[in-house]
Amino acid sequence: MGRVIVHLHGSPSNAKMRSLIDDYSSRIRSKVKIEIHNSKLSGEEYLAKLPASVIVLDEGGEEMTSIGFSKKFENWIISTEDVHLAIGPAEGFSKGHGKESISLSKMTFPHELATVLLIEQLYRAHEISRGSSYHKS
Repeated sequence: MGRVIVHLHGSPSNAKMRSLIDDYSSRIRSKVKIEIHNSKLSGEEYLAKLPASVIVLDEGGEEMTSIGFSKKFENWIISTEDVHLAIGPAEGFSKGHGKESISLSKMTFPHELATVLLIEQLYRAHEISRGSSYHKS
């Protein structure tokens, strides 16, 4: 079974954000792994270190509902390959990176808040696929 690996450009420095990330990620530890990369890497160096198949989080990426995201999540988990998602550095990824991308919103968020949103949506997707009452539509 595949895992979802979330790549971060540096460790979250805000204690409240880090606490939220830890809380949600601990709930789905068997399905999602977080990898922290050196924050001193430029956006281009960071992207070059990621797997070629990485999906980046970008405001111009594919938008979807939580239900739609949960369907993607289910497919990722039953896959034999790991799926890699990357939150960019504070300045974002450069335009024209050529990678598949997903948008959390048309709005721009600080990268630590985007990490919280992504991890919560991964948890929500897991709960939707389990049929729990966590997601209220």
